[in-house]
Amino acid sequence: MKILVIHQVPYRKISYHLGLDHERHEVTYIGHPARMADLPTGLRCRRIELAEGEDLVAGVTARVSRADGYEGMLSLSEFGMLESWHIRRHLGLAGPSLEHLERVRDKVSMKRALADSGIRYPRFEAAPAPCDALPWTGRTVIKPRQGASSEGVTVHDTARDALTAYWKLEHRQDVQLEEYIDGAILHADGLVSGGTLVDLAVSRYVNKPVDYLGGAPLASHQIPDRDGRYRDFAERVVEALEIEAGTLHLELFETEEGELVFLEVANRMGGAGVVDAHLRHTGVHLPSHEIAIRLGLQRPAPAEPSGRHHGWLAVPGHHLDPAPGHTIHVPPELRDHPAVDALYVLDRERPLPDHVTYHEWLVPVFIEASHEDPEELGAFLRECARTITVEPAEAGGPAEADGLAEAGGLVKAGGLVKAGG
Repeated sequence: MKILVIHQVPYRKISYHLGLDHERHEVTYIGHPARMADLPTGLRCRRIELAEGEDLVAGVTARVSRADGYEGMLSLSEFGMLESWHIRRHLGLAGPSLEHLERVRDKVSMKRALADSGIRYPRFEAAPAPCDALPWTGRTVIKPRQGASSEGVTVHDTARDALTAYWKLEHRQDVQLEEYIDGAILHADGLVSGGTLVDLAVSRYVNKPVDYLGGAPLASHQIPDRDGRYRDFAERVVEALEIEAGTLHLELFETEEGELVFLEVANRMGGAGVVDAHLRHTGVHLPSHEIAIRLGLQRPAPAEPSGRHHGWLAVPGHHLDPAPGHTIHVPPELRDHPAVDALYVLDRERPLPDHVTYHEWLVPVFIEASHEDPEELGAFLRECARTITVEPAEAGGPAEADGLAEAGGLVKAGGLVKAGG
């Protein structure tokens, strides 16, 4: 099969070679310079590099055409989902409609599609009229209609405060207002094939994704679905939104009363440590299975599950001075804890990230962890989130805590092999 890959996600997060036989298929990667540079040097493929900053659709359609004979296309990034529709049309390839793609990309469209499903979702307003009040009064969220990683999200104490902030925005058409829901935030990750949910694992966040923007660590750990209620909820979302194929990353609230409330959904893989945690817990490497589903190939055989619940923790650095020389402190009892499978720290000679990221090779501290007991795993990650600290260079001075920042990279590995690692 002749396959075009729109390469936007770091290669190490997809590991295309695990799901796509490059000797058997004729594979072409196309993307911007930074992404193309991370392709393995020995990978058998054709490489087409766009210009830095070049529009994705214009750049791809200028370089490939129907005459090239592509039989399949992969676009696995959330930020190329709508663009991929235009490229598929240009190449004459079948795929989901623009309306279907907007349901899993636009946060207003997805909630509108749930209106008659019986699934609860937060009340929202996409375009309030001037001088009108919102139909709720309490805490209110302003968030981009399209986006990820909680970037651009703000939380306001009252609906009135949120409206005041809303009317000061320059691009109000790009955001929505949404009532704040109290409760734990969960994420459900799996696979959809032929409109059917065929794989799922559910995790609970430690802290909230929006707090990561302000500098709080974010973690998540898998939890059991003993009565199947999480899977049932996910299946209802898949059916209501008519999601046909690919990976599923569904976020939902669980209130103190146990009610499940839809937050948002994406038809792509979860970020941070989701892929590796899912692989170890279920034996399913999500990217490889998504590649097979989207190209109509046979799904690979799953690996042996670990028999443990898995999780991850990311400590951000984007909110700090990026200058090299930061100081990291990980308490020894956490660093040497038996739940730790891998501990990554950023070399103090490298600058802290200047943007929001969850990549283990960019954040100051990243932990992969596991335990037979999900409650023990959650308690360990909560303690990590509470006690691990990062100080920028001007605060940390010349000394490094624990020697971790000096070591850099993978400091401790617990014997689990990462996919593609």
